[in-house]
Amino acid sequence: MPVVRLRAPLSELAGGNRELELEGATVGDVLQALEREHPGVKGWILDEHGAIREHINVFVNKDYGREDTSVGAQDRLHVLPAISGG
Repeated sequence: MPVVRLRAPLSELAGGNRELELEGATVGDVLQALEREHPGVKGWILDEHGAIREHINVFVNKDYGREDTSVGAQDRLHVLPAISGG
């Protein structure tokens, strides 16, 4: 199963989990599975249409991923919230 890697504060919303194995054939499938298993994450990564929010970056291994990006059992998804400040 693909592994999702979360950074704070998203990991805190997922019960303190930094890595989770979740089923899915695409990035969107995996992120929807994340929301089902950890409802605290719902709305933070995906919007109400199932699209990745503008302030979130998802990488599959080292490549930028979108909702329709295919994933395999050995892939690692890194979910990174944008950092801002000044």
